[in-house]
Amino acid sequence: MLQRPLESEYPNYYQPYIQLVPNGEIVQLLRENLLAVVNFFHGLSEEEANHRYASGKWSVKEVLGHIIDTERIMTYRLLRVGRGDQTALAGFNETDYVEAAQIHNLSMEAILEDFKATRNAAITLIQNIPAEAWTNIGNANGMEITTRAIAYIIAGHEIHHRKIVEERYLKR
Repeated sequence: MLQRPLESEYPNYYQPYIQLVPNGEIVQLLRENLLAVVNFFHGLSEEEANHRYASGKWSVKEVLGHIIDTERIMTYRLLRVGRGDQTALAGFNETDYVEAAQIHNLSMEAILEDFKATRNAAITLIQNIPAEAWTNIGNANGMEITTRAIAYIIAGHEIHHRKIVEERYLKR
């Protein structure tokens, strides 16, 4: 079982995401949450999918697109750090990515297919990381981070945003 990362293994701003990840096997959690995300977002009406809880906030579709983009970037970082690559990895502007994606033009079904592909890619990579690579240290966005911290960030980031959609957008 992959050990939870220590606070010294990642920038402090990731702490809220990592805290949301329950104890247990990370791959199993990612699989369970893949199903939870699909079940949660599947069947939303077009009105619900395009809903913004306040002016200037992302729509539900845009939140899901942000989850996907971030998971892709974090999976790439996990690959690089896990393979021992010491090249500094650039940050990204999440707002620019959401705007550029134009995800409002896609159906929720297409977005969910993209999420499934992205999550499955993360799962297979995480399953195949050698045990000794989990504590590799890399540099992302000017900060040191370990391979295992990135795996936990992937899981926690999705949980964080799904909770926001549930509480602020759909009020479930």
